[in-house]
Amino acid sequence: MKARAETVRDVGACVSPMNSFLLIQGLETLSLRMDRHVSNAQKLAEYLEHNEHVAWVSYAGLPSHPDHALAKKYLPKGPGAVFSFGLKGEGTDVREDGKKFIEALQLFSHLANVGDVRSLVIHPASTTHQQLTDEELAACGVGPEMIRLSVGLENVEDLIWDLEQAFHALSRSTRA
Repeated sequence: MKARAETVRDVGACVSPMNSFLLIQGLETLSLRMDRHVSNAQKLAEYLEHNEHVAWVSYAGLPSHPDHALAKKYLPKGPGAVFSFGLKGEGTDVREDGKKFIEALQLFSHLANVGDVRSLVIHPASTTHQQLTDEELAACGVGPEMIRLSVGLENVEDLIWDLEQAFHALSRSTRA
């Protein structure tokens, strides 16, 4: 009864033939895609670490990260493609800056998902955690300046361009 009531409800009775085929196809190319995900994430993290509009970057692939040595030891091909960074406060409202930055992006999709072939971005303080005060955000480790990226397979130069133009748009909007 448990298998029928819970497992069937949660995962379905069986996978359709087409879905099985697509799943197998995806698994066969996963290692190739992960190489690109991780390579792109590393380059973006390095770019962001030296960007004047960024306060901090949390990516274990960077030597400045406190867990970099562990990441190199346990994740020799790279620590994945999801990481976060903090915007430097350009205006008086950091939450509003994060929202404006997200709205200015053109290539990154504004979604809470992770692990897509497309690059995704979210500003938790104005979306998934918007009901929390700044103090509550700080208590759970999510600052109002935090932006989370899930880096996809696009050309990394295009992704850097998108981040740059969003930083410039944010700078222009806070000066106005």
